[in-house]
Amino acid sequence: MQTVIGVDIGGTFTDFVLLRGEERRVHKVPSTPHDPALALVQGLREMGIVPGGPGVLVVHGSTVATNALLERKGALTAFLTTAGFEDMLEIGRQNRPSLYDLTQERPAPLVPRHLRFGVRERLDYQGKPILVLTPEEARAVAERVKASGVEAVAISLLFSFLNPAHEMLLKDALQSVAPHLFLSVSSEVLPEYREYERSSTVTVNSYVGPKMAGYLRRLGEVLGRGLRIMQSNGGSIGAEAAATLPVRTILSGPAGGVVGAFAVASVAGFPQVITLDMGGTSTDVSLCPGRIQESTSSTISGVPIAVPLIDIHTVGAGGGSIAYRDEGGALRVGPESVGADPGPACYGKGDQVAVTDANLYLGRLDPRWFLGGRMVLDVERSRWALGRLAKELGTDLLGASAGVVRVVNANMERAVRAISLERGYDPRQFTLLPFGGAGPQHACELAQELRIPRVLVPLFPGALSAYGCAIADVVKDFSRTYLCPLEHISVEELGRLFAQMEERGRLDLLDEGISPERIVFQRLLDLRYIGQSYELTVLCPPLDASLSVEAGRRFHEAHERRFGYCDPRAPVEVVNIRLKAIGQTPKPGWEVRGAEPFPAPPETVLDRRPVAFGGRWLETPIYGRERLRPGHTFDGPAVIVQMDATTVVPPGWRARVDGYGNLVVEWGDPASR
Repeated sequence: MQTVIGVDIGGTFTDFVLLRGEERRVHKVPSTPHDPALALVQGLREMGIVPGGPGVLVVHGSTVATNALLERKGALTAFLTTAGFEDMLEIGRQNRPSLYDLTQERPAPLVPRHLRFGVRERLDYQGKPILVLTPEEARAVAERVKASGVEAVAISLLFSFLNPAHEMLLKDALQSVAPHLFLSVSSEVLPEYREYERSSTVTVNSYVGPKMAGYLRRLGEVLGRGLRIMQSNGGSIGAEAAATLPVRTILSGPAGGVVGAFAVASVAGFPQVITLDMGGTSTDVSLCPGRIQESTSSTISGVPIAVPLIDIHTVGAGGGSIAYRDEGGALRVGPESVGADPGPACYGKGDQVAVTDANLYLGRLDPRWFLGGRMVLDVERSRWALGRLAKELGTDLLGASAGVVRVVNANMERAVRAISLERGYDPRQFTLLPFGGAGPQHACELAQELRIPRVLVPLFPGALSAYGCAIADVVKDFSRTYLCPLEHISVEELGRLFAQMEERGRLDLLDEGISPERIVFQRLLDLRYIGQSYELTVLCPPLDASLSVEAGRRFHEAHERRFGYCDPRAPVEVVNIRLKAIGQTPKPGWEVRGAEPFPAPPETVLDRRPVAFGGRWLETPIYGRERLRPGHTFDGPAVIVQMDATTVVPPGWRARVDGYGNLVVEWGDPASR
């Protein structure tokens, strides 16, 4: 029987979920930021798993590529492009994120000017050579790149998505002259039009590549072939493929959380869900209107990335976010975090106030039950740090702590509004699913502000991202530009192009060890009104005579939903065709138990203590999550403790345990929703 272990490395803790038949186990260890692999191996051994042992598969949500990009600690990279376009990465687009901000500064490009090399070649808009690249010129450029001392190279020539011949010539020359370099070619990484986004994506791939490849090589020495890496699109790939295309892992940890959250919500009967992943450093939110949504036009740390990513909005609001008084005297929380070391003041090392310290003072965390009692929190050190902040703000400990929680909640509220109301979705029609170590502490108050009627807390919220990694399918994304008015599209040609991508996807999945009967394909089209600058992705209809009519209908509906209007009379064109090759992995079954509601018996209460709500201290029962059974109900105020997270139920809310062990928390008065 195969043992599958999902691993998510966060800024504060590394989470593990073990799935073996009907067995499910959860574990957490402190992260080791200087070498994330140390915490991973330590956690496996603490769970009794021999790293690299037979029948063990580790699916890992990695932050290595993410951190390299965010901290600008990637490889020294060269950028090769058509002569005259060397400044493409710096010029970018005309649009600015803050139109009226006169003091904004563009982030520095990943490649400095002296490492951008122009290549004497040119293709026209049909991919036909205007200026042919000679082998001699290609070798001369390769020699210059070698002499520059770079560690990685990104190649992105104009119109190479139509004709990759010149890029392949450069690739061959570089591999001959400098085989040690990490090399990325745009026609292999992202064969799509829009030279800026394509060039930016391939540059990120090379920039983070050496660090990711080195990390996976070290990890592979311990785990062998039993290792897969989570991608940003919600699927996993083998370690070898991830080392070649690390740009596809930029948001792998948060993507695992959305996959796990949507799976739990769907089983529980709430497919319309907003996911809220609040960890130690940040909060990631995603809206799932009956499906997981993707984007192919994301910007991470000021750098465009055009590969498919789950649509996730991130804010610097976590349990480790630092609270401080700014120069204007206002209380601010984040985006800076204390991290795993030294951590919040209550961890016993640091002296800065974090959100965790505020929750500890308010009684929402029990110092004896943190990590199931494996870690004792330093209450006195936390109160000392909070006292300094309270003095700066001119208030008492209660006022300072409550203020920290209100501010961090407001930061998260803005994030939820950005992915719901600002995109035409009413949050009142969704269920909020919090996870991460800190998410369930804040979810009910956040839901109340947004008028969300229900909060669904999964069985192991602190390790849900790791669970998502463990159950993720193996997914390969393919795309190519295909510019054509929808009414003139050739069904035969489209079928031929999809068949080519499907054959490549089938072979890739077979190499990943996926059996043929578990391989499925999803065909997609990028469509837009002719004259628009950006497109929407819809499922491709069956390839028959009704293709253009049905694809147009789907596009108009998507445009109406996204932007509030559509024009069925306007001509539509295809921009890109996409394919998802999916290797379906076995999913664990969830046993449904009888859940007739009845009050939770007294033995489910571990303790009672004062907890602050709305500036008042209320005597509050502390429930043990492991003692709660399907059907148990109780009213707020209440605090539910477990090894991986703490859930806070404010006054006016009612909680029940459903047949799957989830906590379903709803407002007590339906008329007030």
